[in-house]
Amino acid sequence: MSRTLPLFPLNLVAFPFQNLNLHIFEPRYKELIADCIENNSTFAIPSYVKNKVEYGTEMEIREVSKKYDDGRFDIKTRGIRIIKVLKMDNPFKDKKYAVGSIEEISNKNNPDIIMKEEIFEAVQEMYDIVEVDERKLSMDFQIYDIAHQIGLSKDAEYELIQINEERQRQRFVLDHLKVLLPKLRDLQRSKELIKMNGHFRKYNPPQEF
Repeated sequence: MSRTLPLFPLNLVAFPFQNLNLHIFEPRYKELIADCIENNSTFAIPSYVKNKVEYGTEMEIREVSKKYDDGRFDIKTRGIRIIKVLKMDNPFKDKKYAVGSIEEISNKNNPDIIMKEEIFEAVQEMYDIVEVDERKLSMDFQIYDIAHQIGLSKDAEYELIQINEERQRQRFVLDHLKVLLPKLRDLQRSKELIKMNGHFRKYNPPQEF
């Protein structure tokens, strides 16, 4: 069953449960957010990644941090669920913004505990290598919780939101980490060599060769 949502396309990928702060300044989106606040309704951020508007995330407004005199907003939002845009009217009737007919994408929460442990260990190693001690991962994580923190390209993140089973998302991320980690280990070894050779040493070449 489809329904309609205001559309706020952005060149990024938002995930369910992600907190996203937005500064709203374009006239069409100032109108969109004002309408959502007035109607206590949600909107969608379709990911404009591959020059089209198709998959994205339904967002709820959690807080209006600031409303400016000229109609701009600073808002705090949170992702709810993945959606697919079936049809878009741009602009919609007498509005400045687009409205789309959307389909909710079902989500199967079926994690594999073995893959989860592998991902946990791989991510912890990645954090250690790149020295982001402030990010501590808990074993109750889901893939959406770490998707922005593991070096995925925007195109890869867009592929990820189209996967509707946690187990398949785990495999996608694990495959990515198995490619990324060896590169990071090589970088770490290079870094250690640079530190070891941080002082220029004087070597006397042989007088005769």
